[in-house]
Amino acid sequence: MPKMKTRKAAAKRFKATGTGEFKRSKAFKSHILEKKSPSRKRNLRKASLVSKSDHERVARMLPYA
Repeated sequence: MPKMKTRKAAAKRFKATGTGEFKRSKAFKSHILEKKSPSRKRNLRKASLVSKSDHERVARMLPYA
């Protein structure tokens, strides 16, 4: 059976943790930052985890993660 292909777009956005969850970066941090408060921008820097409802979809896109 041939090797499965990884979705490269997903590989650039998600990273697997040791417990099998996926880390992701938060959205809304690229532009139009003037109107966002400093605390909001600071919180957008932190990584978060993919929700349980999306976990299976991300896992399917990253078969070797």
